[in-house]
Amino acid sequence: MTKTPTNIFGEIPAFMESLVDINQHKKILDNLALAVFLVDEDLCIKYLNPAAEEIVSTGVRHALGRPLTDFIQDTDDELINHIQDSIRKGHPITQREVCMKRLGGGELIIDCSTIPILTKNEETLSLLEISKVDHMVRISREEHLLSETQATQNMLRGLAHEIKNPLGGVRGAAQLLAGELAEASLREYTDVIINEADRLRKLVDRMFGPNVTPVKQSLNVHNVLEHIRHLALAETPSGVEFKVDYDPSIPEIHADRDLLVQAILNIVRNAVRASISDLSNEKPEVQLKTRVLRQYTLGDVMHRLVAEISVTDNGPGVSAELKPQIFFPMVSGNEHGTGLGLPISQNLINLHNGLIEFDSMPGHTQFRVLLPLNNEDRFNIKK
Repeated sequence: MTKTPTNIFGEIPAFMESLVDINQHKKILDNLALAVFLVDEDLCIKYLNPAAEEIVSTGVRHALGRPLTDFIQDTDDELINHIQDSIRKGHPITQREVCMKRLGGGELIIDCSTIPILTKNEETLSLLEISKVDHMVRISREEHLLSETQATQNMLRGLAHEIKNPLGGVRGAAQLLAGELAEASLREYTDVIINEADRLRKLVDRMFGPNVTPVKQSLNVHNVLEHIRHLALAETPSGVEFKVDYDPSIPEIHADRDLLVQAILNIVRNAVRASISDLSNEKPEVQLKTRVLRQYTLGDVMHRLVAEISVTDNGPGVSAELKPQIFFPMVSGNEHGTGLGLPISQNLINLHNGLIEFDSMPGHTQFRVLLPLNNEDRFNIKK
């Protein structure tokens, strides 16, 4: 009598019955980049391949027999509920771009397919196929952000042209009129016209930041950040703690020092204001951190090395309504803000082929300045 073969699945489920060489097919599963789990009705893990071990950040011996929820969760239990519904109803379900939280820390954006399987003893198991898509989601988000920034700049250029031309005429006419007025007291009115025209012109110019071509040179990014930190400390109320976490392995960057200082200082000032805006925050804190990212994609261009400069505060966070518009001009979460600091910073970093991203939740807001370390060592990933 031939004994039914068994392996780490326990009894071979129906979908494996036709396989002649179990070990050969196990080898295939073990070499898939796709994470594969097999779970029972209680979501206890019966099998996982090496790619799945990476998802749950643990080995097969530690994971087998334990509930999937011991390792992963999602923000509103949507992922877990759909898996349970699939098992209960016997229908496959596919979910796209679900935010999955690993209990050990960190988040992943995944696609998950759930396929119910009936074993020989009529036990319902579920085959989970999970693929990480956070990389492609991030690339798509960056491309959207870059195109959005470019569209905003194009719109502002057209708007600036339509505003500055008539302003020049209004100002010139006011000057001519002032020269014809006999009474000095009447010149107060023409002075108001001239001053307001100058103010509007400066406001339009500020929307674009400095209209200059970057003068790039080799810079030590930590020297730049320490200069920014000292500038911020000089204008920051006492009680705000500045922390640093620098990676000394970062090579020199090729950038315009003045423009880089302006771009990052805008972000640091916003972080300081955010950290002290919450009166219940007893320990306002701003952190400057640097890291090197390897084989990193900005928009549709992959760079071998990218410098990541992050500015993090423990303020109340950016509101959900403001997040999609935060890099638009004249949009600010601060009632006293002009809404020009972040758009100018984004424009200045774009001049260096870089990008500014952010993530925010109450108590933790992080802006990340991403700068290519070697612009010559890159390639376009679009097909």
